[in-house]
Amino acid sequence: MPELATDARPAATGSRVRRAQQDPAWVRWGLTLAAAGVVGLLIVVPVVHVFVGALSHGVGTYWANLFGDPDTRHSIRLTLTVVPLALSANVLFGVAAAWAIARFRFPGRTVLTALIDLPFSVSPVVAGLMFVLIFGLQGYFGPFLRRDGYAIMPYVVSLLAVFVFLAVFVLTQPTYSSAPSLRARHPRLVALGGAVLVFAVAFALQQALGVWPRNESLKIIFAVPGLVLATAFVTFPFVARELIPVMEAIGDDEEVAAVSLGASGWQMFWRVTVPNIKWGLAYGIILCNARAMGEFGAVYVVSGHIAGQTDTMPLRVEKLFQEYNLPGSFAVASLLTLLAILTLLVKAGLERRVRPAPPASAPEPAAQA
Repeated sequence: MPELATDARPAATGSRVRRAQQDPAWVRWGLTLAAAGVVGLLIVVPVVHVFVGALSHGVGTYWANLFGDPDTRHSIRLTLTVVPLALSANVLFGVAAAWAIARFRFPGRTVLTALIDLPFSVSPVVAGLMFVLIFGLQGYFGPFLRRDGYAIMPYVVSLLAVFVFLAVFVLTQPTYSSAPSLRARHPRLVALGGAVLVFAVAFALQQALGVWPRNESLKIIFAVPGLVLATAFVTFPFVARELIPVMEAIGDDEEVAAVSLGASGWQMFWRVTVPNIKWGLAYGIILCNARAMGEFGAVYVVSGHIAGQTDTMPLRVEKLFQEYNLPGSFAVASLLTLLAILTLLVKAGLERRVRPAPPASAPEPAAQA
């Protein structure tokens, strides 16, 4: 019995220490109820109201509002076209920028990091206005685009082909070779010669096949290219900002080890780098997709708000609301809300997958008889 009393004394002391470290019950419950009230008032009630308004005239009317109106159908298709294009561009840039910033030290690195964050600090409306001032009819490139805008496309496509060639050349470059080839002995010379050849072949093929029209204007503003540019600019930082801290945290030890064992750049990237950054990359893609789906300000400026041509889903919601078609407006808004909820569920699942497991507690010593 004395031993039991001795064992109970530290437990009672520990319980008093835990109670002393905790906030009073009224503080904990007050903060919890305040947070729940704010979330319920500002998030839950509006979301529920969107679905109630969308279904107020029945499921048949809801379906007709979404897919019976050709302008609404076009806004859905346009959104599902613009978002993947902007997302693909940001994934490519985000991976390249994160690799450069996390793995190399070069002049202008800090400036590049600051420029990646620029879309966070610039209003989307200002971003859209910048594209109008650059590519609009009265902008810097407006007269050229209006006169013969497609004349620049062969050069753009050829440069993209050169970029793809150089990326494949670097990623497939062997680290060691038993019989050194010209590529291994003079990689820069081979890369330069190959780039010139790819550019010339791509340019000649486009000219010979007549891929692009001549003496016709190329519309960027008030057309799909402007929507893609504006959406890509607004969602610019998400992938890169997710990957930079991940790549800096994991370091380059495994990549250096893979290269020292003879792996090529392509093998190192797919078998070492991608598995290490896959959850951060997926998280950045989800955030970028969610932001792109709901973009309004920049897209509103560059789209011209043309029904059936340049209206995305957020713009269609606003136009239907202005036309006093509340069930139609709520129907499109409910579809956007469903996509947002799906994004949150995927995001929560990823967070659960990447959350570190709690450390195992040390086993308690066996009680002595």
